[in-house]
Amino acid sequence: MTPHSQYESNLEWCYDAVQDVSRTFAITISELDEPMARDICVGYLVCRVADTIEDDDRIPPVEKARLLRSYHRAIDGDEDGDGMAFQSEAAEWIPDDPDADWQVVANTDRVLSTFYQLEADARERIRPPVCELVDGMAMFVDRYAAEGGLRIQTIEELEEYCWYAAGTVGTLVTNLVSQNADPAVADQLDENARAFSLLLQLVNVAKDVAVDYEEENNVYLPEAWLDEAGVTAEDIGAGRSVDALASVVERVTDHAAGYLDGGQAWLEAMPERRGNTLAAWAVPYLLAVGTIRELRQRPRDVFTDGGVKISREEVYAVIRTFSTGADATDVGRLRRQIAERPLPEW
Repeated sequence: MTPHSQYESNLEWCYDAVQDVSRTFAITISELDEPMARDICVGYLVCRVADTIEDDDRIPPVEKARLLRSYHRAIDGDEDGDGMAFQSEAAEWIPDDPDADWQVVANTDRVLSTFYQLEADARERIRPPVCELVDGMAMFVDRYAAEGGLRIQTIEELEEYCWYAAGTVGTLVTNLVSQNADPAVADQLDENARAFSLLLQLVNVAKDVAVDYEEENNVYLPEAWLDEAGVTAEDIGAGRSVDALASVVERVTDHAAGYLDGGQAWLEAMPERRGNTLAAWAVPYLLAVGTIRELRQRPRDVFTDGGVKISREEVYAVIRTFSTGADATDVGRLRRQIAERPLPEW
Protein backbone atom coordinates (compact mmCIF):
# COMPACT_ATOMS: atom_id res chain seq x y z
CA MET A 1 0.00 0.00 0.00
CA THR A 2 1.41 3.41 -0.95
CA PRO A 3 1.85 6.07 1.77
CA HIS A 4 -1.10 8.03 0.33
CA SER A 5 -3.42 5.03 0.23
CA GLN A 6 -2.36 4.10 3.79
CA TYR A 7 -3.24 7.61 4.93
CA GLU A 8 -6.65 7.40 3.22
CA SER A 9 -7.28 4.00 4.83
CA ASN A 10 -6.33 5.32 8.26
CA LEU A 11 -8.48 8.43 7.85
CA GLU A 12 -11.47 6.32 6.85
CA TRP A 13 -10.89 4.19 9.95
CA CYS A 14 -10.86 7.36 12.10
CA TYR A 15 -14.20 8.48 10.70
CA ASP A 16 -15.70 5.07 11.46
CA ALA A 17 -14.23 5.03 14.97
CA VAL A 18 -15.77 8.39 15.94
CA GLN A 19 -19.21 7.04 15.07
CA ASP A 20 -18.72 4.33 17.68
CA VAL A 21 -17.17 6.28 20.56
CA SER A 22 -19.11 9.56 20.71
CA ARG A 23 -22.63 10.29 19.55
CA THR A 24 -22.10 14.01 20.09
CA PHE A 25 -18.89 14.26 18.08
CA ALA A 26 -20.30 11.95 15.42
CA ILE A 27 -23.13 14.45 14.94
CA THR A 28 -20.67 17.35 14.91
CA ILE A 29 -18.40 15.76 12.32
CA SER A 30 -21.35 14.79 10.12
CA GLU A 31 -22.24 18.51 9.96
CA LEU A 32 -18.72 19.54 8.89
CA ASP A 33 -17.13 19.54 5.44
CA GLU A 34 -13.50 19.05 4.49
CA PRO A 35 -10.91 19.88 5.63
CA MET A 36 -12.47 20.82 9.00
CA ALA A 37 -14.20 17.45 9.35
CA ARG A 38 -10.86 15.67 9.03
CA ASP A 39 -9.03 17.97 11.44
CA ILE A 40 -11.75 17.77 14.11
CA CYS A 41 -12.18 13.99 13.73
CA VAL A 42 -8.48 13.24 14.10
CA GLY A 43 -7.98 15.84 16.84
CA TYR A 44 -10.86 14.37 18.83
CA LEU A 45 -9.54 10.80 18.56
CA VAL A 46 -6.08 11.93 19.71
CA CYS A 47 -7.83 13.25 22.84
CA ARG A 48 -9.97 10.12 23.20
CA VAL A 49 -6.97 7.82 23.67
CA ALA A 50 -5.99 9.72 26.82
CA ASP A 51 -9.58 9.93 28.03
CA THR A 52 -10.04 6.16 27.78
CA ILE A 53 -6.91 5.47 29.81
CA GLU A 54 -7.82 8.07 32.44
CA ASP A 55 -11.33 6.64 32.87
CA ASP A 56 -10.40 2.96 33.24
CA ASP A 57 -10.37 1.89 36.90
CA ARG A 58 -8.60 -1.40 36.06
CA ILE A 59 -5.33 0.48 35.63
CA PRO A 60 -3.47 1.32 38.87
CA PRO A 61 -3.07 5.08 39.27
CA VAL A 62 0.73 5.03 39.12
CA GLU A 63 0.67 3.06 35.86
CA LYS A 64 -2.13 5.23 34.50
CA ALA A 65 -0.17 8.43 35.10
CA ARG A 66 2.94 6.86 33.52
CA LEU A 67 0.98 5.87 30.42
CA LEU A 68 -0.49 9.35 30.08
CA ARG A 69 2.95 10.96 30.27
CA SER A 70 4.26 8.47 27.73
CA TYR A 71 1.37 9.39 25.48
CA HIS A 72 2.33 13.07 25.76
CA ARG A 73 5.75 12.19 24.40
CA ALA A 74 4.15 10.33 21.49
CA ILE A 75 1.96 13.32 20.61
CA ASP A 76 5.02 15.57 20.67
CA GLY A 77 6.66 13.42 17.99
CA ASP A 78 6.17 13.42 14.25
CA GLU A 79 7.05 9.85 13.36
CA ASP A 80 4.81 6.80 12.98
CA GLY A 81 7.05 4.87 15.36
CA ASP A 82 6.04 7.16 18.24
CA GLY A 83 2.45 5.96 18.06
CA MET A 84 3.47 2.32 17.77
CA ALA A 85 5.80 2.61 20.76
CA PHE A 86 3.02 3.96 22.96
CA GLN A 87 0.58 1.35 21.64
CA SER A 88 3.01 -1.38 22.70
CA GLU A 89 3.19 0.13 26.21
CA ALA A 90 -0.61 0.21 26.50
CA ALA A 91 -1.09 -3.29 25.05
CA GLU A 92 -1.25 -5.11 28.38
CA TRP A 93 -4.32 -3.07 29.39
CA ILE A 94 -6.27 -3.59 26.18
CA PRO A 95 -9.14 -6.02 26.98
CA ASP A 96 -9.42 -9.29 25.08
CA ASP A 97 -12.73 -8.06 23.68
CA PRO A 98 -12.17 -4.30 23.56
CA ASP A 99 -15.10 -1.91 23.36
CA ALA A 100 -15.12 1.02 20.93
CA ASP A 101 -13.01 3.22 23.21
CA TRP A 102 -10.32 0.61 23.69
CA GLN A 103 -10.37 -0.15 19.96
CA VAL A 104 -9.13 3.41 19.51
CA VAL A 105 -6.32 2.83 22.03
CA ALA A 106 -5.48 -0.45 20.27
CA ASN A 107 -5.09 1.57 17.06
CA THR A 108 -3.16 4.51 18.49
CA ASP A 109 -0.56 4.09 15.79
CA ARG A 110 -3.24 4.65 13.11
CA VAL A 111 -4.63 7.68 14.92
CA LEU A 112 -1.25 9.33 15.44
CA SER A 113 -0.03 8.39 11.98
CA THR A 114 -3.04 10.23 10.54
CA PHE A 115 -2.43 13.15 12.91
CA TYR A 116 1.22 13.42 11.81
CA GLN A 117 0.03 13.71 8.19
CA LEU A 118 -2.36 16.58 8.73
CA GLU A 119 -1.28 19.96 7.41
CA ALA A 120 1.46 21.44 9.58
CA ASP A 121 -0.70 24.40 10.67
CA ALA A 122 -3.52 22.09 11.75
CA ARG A 123 -1.11 19.90 13.74
CA GLU A 124 0.28 22.88 15.60
CA ARG A 125 -3.22 24.14 16.42
CA ILE A 126 -4.17 20.70 17.80
CA ARG A 127 -0.99 19.63 19.59
CA PRO A 128 -0.68 22.17 22.48
CA PRO A 129 -4.24 21.78 23.86
CA VAL A 130 -4.02 17.98 23.58
CA CYS A 131 -0.75 17.97 25.52
CA GLU A 132 -2.38 20.19 28.16
CA LEU A 133 -5.31 17.77 28.38
CA VAL A 134 -3.00 14.77 28.84
CA ASP A 135 -0.85 16.50 31.46
CA GLY A 136 -3.93 17.68 33.37
CA MET A 137 -5.38 14.18 33.45
CA ALA A 138 -2.08 12.76 34.71
CA MET A 139 -2.00 15.42 37.42
CA PHE A 140 -5.50 14.50 38.62
CA VAL A 141 -4.67 10.79 38.59
CA ASP A 142 -1.64 11.52 40.78
CA ARG A 143 -3.70 13.75 43.06
CA TYR A 144 -6.18 10.98 43.86
CA ALA A 145 -3.91 7.96 43.55
CA ALA A 146 -4.56 6.89 47.16
CA GLU A 147 -8.34 6.89 46.60
CA GLY A 148 -8.14 4.83 43.41
CA GLY A 149 -10.59 7.18 41.71
CA LEU A 150 -11.26 10.89 41.49
CA ARG A 151 -13.07 12.51 44.42
CA ILE A 152 -13.58 16.15 43.49
CA GLN A 153 -13.63 18.36 46.58
CA THR A 154 -14.97 21.76 45.55
CA ILE A 155 -16.71 23.48 42.67
CA GLU A 156 -13.42 25.25 41.90
CA GLU A 157 -11.66 21.90 41.57
CA LEU A 158 -14.49 20.59 39.41
CA GLU A 159 -13.98 23.53 37.05
CA GLU A 160 -10.24 22.83 37.03
CA TYR A 161 -10.90 19.22 36.04
CA CYS A 162 -13.48 20.25 33.43
CA TRP A 163 -10.93 22.61 31.93
CA TYR A 164 -8.45 19.79 31.36
CA ALA A 165 -11.10 17.32 30.18
CA ALA A 166 -13.07 19.67 27.92
CA GLY A 167 -11.79 23.24 28.01
CA THR A 168 -8.66 22.08 26.24
CA VAL A 169 -10.82 20.47 23.55
CA GLY A 170 -12.65 23.78 23.22
CA THR A 171 -9.29 25.49 22.71
CA LEU A 172 -8.40 22.90 20.06
CA VAL A 173 -11.66 23.58 18.20
CA THR A 174 -11.31 27.35 18.55
CA ASN A 175 -7.74 27.18 17.25
CA LEU A 176 -8.98 25.38 14.14
CA VAL A 177 -12.13 27.38 13.40
CA SER A 178 -10.46 30.77 14.00
CA GLN A 179 -7.68 30.14 11.50
CA ASN A 180 -7.33 33.31 9.36
CA ALA A 181 -10.48 34.77 10.96
CA ASP A 182 -11.03 38.50 11.41
CA PRO A 183 -9.20 39.56 14.63
CA ALA A 184 -12.45 40.74 16.28
CA VAL A 185 -14.08 37.38 15.53
CA ALA A 186 -11.05 35.48 16.80
CA ASP A 187 -11.12 37.51 20.02
CA GLN A 188 -14.80 36.73 20.62
CA LEU A 189 -14.17 33.05 20.00
CA ASP A 190 -11.19 32.99 22.37
CA GLU A 191 -13.09 34.90 25.04
CA ASN A 192 -16.02 32.47 25.06
CA ALA A 193 -14.48 29.09 24.21
CA ARG A 194 -14.11 28.21 27.90
CA ALA A 195 -17.81 28.85 28.53
CA PHE A 196 -18.89 26.67 25.62
CA SER A 197 -16.65 23.79 26.72
CA LEU A 198 -17.43 23.94 30.44
CA LEU A 199 -21.15 24.09 29.69
CA LEU A 200 -21.05 20.78 27.83
CA GLN A 201 -18.74 19.08 30.33
CA LEU A 202 -20.70 20.17 33.42
CA VAL A 203 -23.91 18.91 31.83
CA ASN A 204 -22.18 15.56 31.32
CA VAL A 205 -21.05 15.57 34.96
CA ALA A 206 -24.63 16.16 36.14
CA LYS A 207 -26.29 13.52 33.98
CA ASP A 208 -23.61 10.81 34.33
CA VAL A 209 -23.14 10.75 38.12
CA ALA A 210 -24.22 7.14 38.58
CA VAL A 211 -22.40 5.86 35.49
CA ASP A 212 -19.15 7.62 36.43
CA TYR A 213 -19.24 6.06 39.90
CA GLU A 214 -20.19 2.55 38.79
CA GLU A 215 -17.96 2.26 35.72
CA GLU A 216 -14.98 4.46 36.61
CA ASN A 217 -15.04 4.87 40.41
CA ASN A 218 -14.98 8.63 39.85
CA VAL A 219 -17.13 11.15 41.71
CA TYR A 220 -17.25 14.60 40.17
CA LEU A 221 -20.00 16.02 42.37
CA PRO A 222 -18.07 18.33 44.73
CA GLU A 223 -17.60 16.74 48.14
CA ALA A 224 -18.26 20.11 49.78
CA TRP A 225 -21.73 20.13 48.20
CA LEU A 226 -22.34 16.49 49.13
CA ASP A 227 -21.46 17.35 52.75
CA GLU A 228 -23.91 20.25 52.74
CA ALA A 229 -26.61 17.88 51.49
CA GLY A 230 -25.76 15.33 54.20
CA VAL A 231 -24.61 12.58 51.83
CA THR A 232 -21.36 10.90 50.78
CA ALA A 233 -19.93 9.53 47.56
CA GLU A 234 -20.75 6.01 48.74
CA ASP A 235 -24.45 6.87 48.77
CA ILE A 236 -24.31 7.05 44.97
CA GLY A 237 -23.44 3.38 44.60
CA ALA A 238 -25.69 2.28 47.47
CA GLY A 239 -28.78 3.82 45.92
CA ARG A 240 -29.75 5.69 49.08
CA SER A 241 -30.49 9.34 49.90
CA VAL A 242 -31.57 9.89 46.31
CA ASP A 243 -33.42 13.14 47.04
CA ALA A 244 -30.36 14.65 48.71
CA LEU A 245 -28.09 13.50 45.89
CA ALA A 246 -30.54 14.92 43.37
CA SER A 247 -30.25 18.31 45.06
CA VAL A 248 -26.51 18.28 44.37
CA VAL A 249 -27.18 17.33 40.75
CA GLU A 250 -29.46 20.36 40.55
CA ARG A 251 -26.68 22.61 41.88
CA VAL A 252 -24.23 21.35 39.26
CA THR A 253 -26.91 21.77 36.59
CA ASP A 254 -27.51 25.38 37.64
CA HIS A 255 -23.76 25.98 37.60
CA ALA A 256 -23.59 24.62 34.06
CA ALA A 257 -26.44 26.89 33.00
CA GLY A 258 -24.34 29.86 34.06
CA TYR A 259 -22.23 29.24 30.95
CA LEU A 260 -25.13 29.34 28.48
CA ASP A 261 -24.64 33.02 27.60
CA GLY A 262 -20.93 32.60 26.94
CA GLY A 263 -21.57 29.50 24.87
CA GLN A 264 -24.13 31.39 22.79
CA ALA A 265 -21.67 34.24 22.24
CA TRP A 266 -19.08 31.69 21.02
CA LEU A 267 -21.59 30.34 18.50
CA GLU A 268 -22.67 33.76 17.32
CA ALA A 269 -19.06 34.53 16.35
CA MET A 270 -18.60 31.21 14.54
CA PRO A 271 -16.93 31.64 11.10
CA GLU A 272 -18.02 29.23 8.39
CA ARG A 273 -14.88 28.55 6.39
CA ARG A 274 -12.55 25.61 5.63
CA GLY A 275 -15.55 23.31 5.91
CA ASN A 276 -16.67 24.64 9.27
CA THR A 277 -20.41 25.14 9.88
CA LEU A 278 -22.47 26.72 12.63
CA ALA A 279 -24.65 23.59 12.81
CA ALA A 280 -21.72 21.41 13.88
CA TRP A 281 -21.43 23.33 17.15
CA ALA A 282 -24.93 24.74 17.63
CA VAL A 283 -26.46 21.25 17.68
CA PRO A 284 -24.48 20.01 20.74
CA TYR A 285 -25.06 23.36 22.44
CA LEU A 286 -28.83 23.11 22.00
CA LEU A 287 -28.82 19.44 23.04
CA ALA A 288 -27.09 20.58 26.25
CA VAL A 289 -29.88 23.14 26.73
CA GLY A 290 -32.42 20.33 26.38
CA THR A 291 -30.50 18.15 28.82
CA ILE A 292 -30.44 20.97 31.38
CA ARG A 293 -34.22 21.21 31.01
CA GLU A 294 -34.61 17.48 31.66
CA LEU A 295 -32.17 17.53 34.61
CA ARG A 296 -34.13 20.33 36.23
CA GLN A 297 -37.42 18.52 35.74
CA ARG A 298 -36.31 15.08 36.93
CA PRO A 299 -32.92 15.09 38.71
CA ARG A 300 -33.74 11.86 40.57
CA ASP A 301 -33.70 9.99 37.25
CA VAL A 302 -29.90 10.41 37.14
CA PHE A 303 -29.83 7.54 39.65
CA THR A 304 -32.24 5.21 37.82
CA ASP A 305 -31.51 2.72 35.04
CA GLY A 306 -32.88 4.98 32.33
CA GLY A 307 -30.86 8.01 33.36
CA VAL A 308 -31.54 11.48 31.99
CA LYS A 309 -31.31 12.14 28.29
CA ILE A 310 -33.33 13.84 25.62
CA SER A 311 -35.30 11.89 23.04
CA ARG A 312 -34.05 10.87 19.62
CA GLU A 313 -36.95 12.84 18.19
CA GLU A 314 -35.61 16.03 19.75
CA VAL A 315 -32.07 15.31 18.55
CA TYR A 316 -33.34 14.90 15.00
CA ALA A 317 -35.52 17.99 15.30
CA VAL A 318 -32.53 20.12 16.34
CA ILE A 319 -30.45 18.78 13.44
CA ARG A 320 -33.29 19.41 10.97
CA THR A 321 -33.62 22.99 12.16
CA PHE A 322 -30.15 23.80 10.84
CA SER A 323 -30.51 21.73 7.69
CA THR A 324 -33.52 23.89 6.80
CA GLY A 325 -31.80 27.24 7.13
CA ALA A 326 -31.38 28.29 10.78
CA ASP A 327 -28.37 30.57 11.34
CA ALA A 328 -26.57 32.36 14.17
CA THR A 329 -29.44 34.81 14.63
CA ASP A 330 -31.72 31.87 15.50
CA VAL A 331 -29.57 30.40 18.29
CA GLY A 332 -31.01 32.56 21.06
CA ARG A 333 -34.60 31.88 20.01
CA LEU A 334 -33.99 28.13 19.79
CA ARG A 335 -32.27 28.18 23.18
CA ARG A 336 -35.31 29.82 24.80
CA GLN A 337 -37.73 27.40 23.14
CA ILE A 338 -35.78 24.27 24.04
CA ALA A 339 -35.28 25.44 27.63
CA GLU A 340 -39.07 25.44 27.98
CA ARG A 341 -40.05 22.22 26.24
CA PRO A 342 -38.76 19.70 23.64
CA LEU A 343 -38.33 21.14 20.18
CA PRO A 344 -40.70 18.71 18.38
CA GLU A 345 -43.52 20.09 20.53
CA TRP A 346 -43.17 23.58 19.10
